Amino acid sequence: MKRCFDLLFSALLLLMLWPLLLLLAIFVRINFGTPIFFCQKRPGLKGNLFTLYKYRTMRNIHDKKGLPLADEERLTNFGRFLRSSSLDELPELVNVLKGEMSLIGPRPLLVQYLERYSPEQFRRHEVRPGITGWAQINGRNTISWQEKFELDVWYVDNHTFWLDITILFSTIWKSLKREGISEDGRATASEFMGNKPSEAVREKNI
Repeated sequence: MKRCFDLLFSALLLLMLWPLLLLLAIFVRINFGTPIFFCQKRPGLKGNLFTLYKYRTMRNIHDKKGLPLADEERLTNFGRFLRSSSLDELPELVNVLKGEMSLIGPRPLLVQYLERYSPEQFRRHEVRPGITGWAQINGRNTISWQEKFELDVWYVDNHTFWLDITILFSTIWKSLKREGISEDGRATASEFMGNKPSEAVREKNI
């Protein structure tokens, strides 16, 4: 039922929203040039890699050493609008049609995180990643990585069709309110560096 719902709903959305998708592509081209889409390898079901599609939200500018500038410097007002409204995520509907993603599930994160997960956290890959998920409607980027992964694993163990419907409509509401877009004081989310013990625990062990 979940896969059938993903196929029907994503196909319907693409048919209904194609004028908006085209308009957004034009604005992205005007603001950022080419390429229009941000394409990146992400781990999906069972950790298998796939190419994620999103609209670009940042300028491609570098420092004197050729390294990309900080997100805060590359993110434009138009990019912030795309992120805060979640419109940059719409191309992921193609990933859903291809079977690489689901409408609802844990968000697909960076490939380098795979080796940083605990065995329990890696369980988030027991289901297809989603455009939105349980963690996204319960704090998104305002909660810690630990909390996000706990919510992801809870979803893996408890997901139902009706929970997915609840998450879908809650996501629409929170997108309209623009809640939880980024961490305090940051343009995006901080990088997950792994499960390092706290300083207090480290000192006690020493």
